[in-house]
Amino acid sequence: MSFANQSFSVRYLVKNYKNLEDNVHIIPEKLDNEITSLKLNSMGIKIDAITKEQKGYLNLWQ
Repeated sequence: MSFANQSFSVRYLVKNYKNLEDNVHIIPEKLDNEITSLKLNSMGIKIDAITKEQKGYLNLWQ
């Protein structure tokens, strides 16, 4: 996973460097989720996505 995070992060930086400030950046959540999904799929593990209703409920407490 560590190598996957590093390589995907470098790919992201190469594609988006013109839009980024010179700074330390946190990996975007979408990219982190993509890496996690690929790892779980490689292990034969499937997870479902939450519904719009569930997302709405989760946002209520914030």
